[in-house]
Amino acid sequence: MPMRSSGALSGRRLTLFVPAFCCLIIIFDGYDVTVFGSTIPVLLKYQPWHLDAAGAGLIASLGLIGLLIGSLLCGFATDVLGRKRMLVFCSTWFSLCMVVCAIAPTSQLFGLFRFLGGLGLGGVIPVCIAYIVEFAPPSRRYLFTAIGNAGFSVGGVASALLGIAVIPELGFRPMYLIPGVLLLLMPVAVFLLPESADFLMSKGRIEEAREVARRSGLPMPSAATTAPATPQRGWTGLRALLRRPLLGNLILFGLTGFAVQVLIYGLNTWLPQIMRAAGYGLTSALGFLAALSVGAIVGSLALSLFADRIGPRGVLLTGFGFGIVALVVLSVGPPTAAVYAAVVLAGVGGNGTAAILHVFTGTWFPPAVRASAVGSYMAVSRVGSVLGPLALGWIVAVGLPVRWNFYALLVPTIVGVLLVLLLPRKTLDNRPVGAARKAQDQPAPAPR
Repeated sequence: MPMRSSGALSGRRLTLFVPAFCCLIIIFDGYDVTVFGSTIPVLLKYQPWHLDAAGAGLIASLGLIGLLIGSLLCGFATDVLGRKRMLVFCSTWFSLCMVVCAIAPTSQLFGLFRFLGGLGLGGVIPVCIAYIVEFAPPSRRYLFTAIGNAGFSVGGVASALLGIAVIPELGFRPMYLIPGVLLLLMPVAVFLLPESADFLMSKGRIEEAREVARRSGLPMPSAATTAPATPQRGWTGLRALLRRPLLGNLILFGLTGFAVQVLIYGLNTWLPQIMRAAGYGLTSALGFLAALSVGAIVGSLALSLFADRIGPRGVLLTGFGFGIVALVVLSVGPPTAAVYAAVVLAGVGGNGTAAILHVFTGTWFPPAVRASAVGSYMAVSRVGSVLGPLALGWIVAVGLPVRWNFYALLVPTIVGVLLVLLLPRKTLDNRPVGAARKAQDQPAPAPR
């Protein structure tokens, strides 16, 4: 039976509520990524567990492996079961696992539930991207999705600030209890969130799709744009993604995401400890983590405004360029003020670039396989989120100079620039990627 909404939101209130609610959910994704980095200095000193840097890196990677698997499986499940059902399931599962982490008696159990929680959390971004893209006005998709994705960085800031206030007095465990709040939001999702008209249309549920379109005030999706060939049933979304031109571009999107995720997760996981090794105190080190998240928020919103106007490709190149400049500055050990500026710029080049890439992926693929494509792209990307913390963990463990952490991150960031040049220049209906906003609102030309 379909999961129905009994809420009364409509029109602009509905189109604003969907990205706002998704942003609220994504906050916990950003919190989860950053919370482990915030607590690593304390976990390394927690005597009952006897963790070293390599062990902490392994736990970080377990959570990220869960995210990788969850992104892939939940992406396909979202195109089969629906956006709303999967958002509720993934959020509930992740929240419960984090509560178990807070009370885990051993590092092994802690690591296991970081992995299990990642399975649920991995589905959040694919579901939310599909949701926001399908409820945003066509000329504001990058901005709306950037607002939703800004939740990731808000969660990072919240984790760093809470860490400054909570960890010195209460230790690491309360930090992992906070995501339990997410359980309180699930009744709101069940009652107020509608299913996507694009998803309903791709399943042949035309009357329900028409009702959602009427309530939201958005154009009714057409059958030609909601499916690549035939309506998707079961796991046929996977078969569609294995055909040209979808497969080749999916690989390119995934590899580009891989590059930017190495930067994001490497810094979010190890920046506090790297800065401790550079001679800064715990409070200052966590302050750098907060600055990283502030840069990510500002960067996501600023870059999205340009992407809505000029398209994603040039903006992605600019974002990667910011990341390269930031890493070069950090590698030379500049004064504290310059470190803060470079960390903010790294946030722009990391999360800001990722936000644009998320929407580029979500809008380039047709709605019938949109969540599957985003989930697959993120699964490949998440490999970078696993290898980044592992590589930096090894550098920290063997005691290499601080600058080598930033050298290691420079390599994938430079490769990311080259990959952007290979990303598609045209949409599936033969329009140039990055057409002006007014053109986005016009009917699409017939495919050649």
